[in-house]
Amino acid sequence: MTATAPPASLRVYDVVKQDILDGTRAGGSFVTEGELAEATGVSRTPVREALLRLEAEGLVRLYPKKGALVVPVTADAAREVLEARLVIEEWAAGAMWSRRLEVVDDLVGVLAEMTAARRADDVAAFVRHDRRFHEVVVAAAGNSVLLHTYQSLRDRQLTIVAAQMRMSGARLDEALRGHRELLALMRTGTKSEFVRAVRHHVEGAIERLRGAR
Repeated sequence: MTATAPPASLRVYDVVKQDILDGTRAGGSFVTEGELAEATGVSRTPVREALLRLEAEGLVRLYPKKGALVVPVTADAAREVLEARLVIEEWAAGAMWSRRLEVVDDLVGVLAEMTAARRADDVAAFVRHDRRFHEVVVAAAGNSVLLHTYQSLRDRQLTIVAAQMRMSGARLDEALRGHRELLALMRTGTKSEFVRAVRHHVEGAIERLRGAR
């Protein structure tokens, strides 16, 4: 049975969103409807639908009949996102502890993908898998409302993260070590150690952001 292809607007949405999140389309850059239609092989109508959805998520600002501006993420906005992430991730680390062994295998796979991306120096892939690691932890806490909120926060932060990691191979190595430590604590540590490590992990991102200003 042949799988049904996703709607054209969804294909455009996925492509443009990924380009924004991995830094291919930088904050402050402008993209036209015609450019997107040609690049994705669709008409302008699904392009407009995709851009409307991206605008609703705060990733672009629309200019009718012209195109869209990729909204830059300011340092202050990134800090606020990280502070909100800290609240959610610290809570989730405690809430998911009794179910941690159910997701260890998934996290081992994600960590393997991060390691492969680092070896290939593929920053975009590394950032995607970094995001996935944290999403698995938050999802395991079992609160769908907070998971949805968390995912929207990560979308807004990823453009900053990608830029930071692209500037420093050492930053990639540090992130990889941090995720290995989190996984090790899930296997052999205590709940309080894991919650403390998650807090330290996100606080480190806040401190790096402050240091970059």
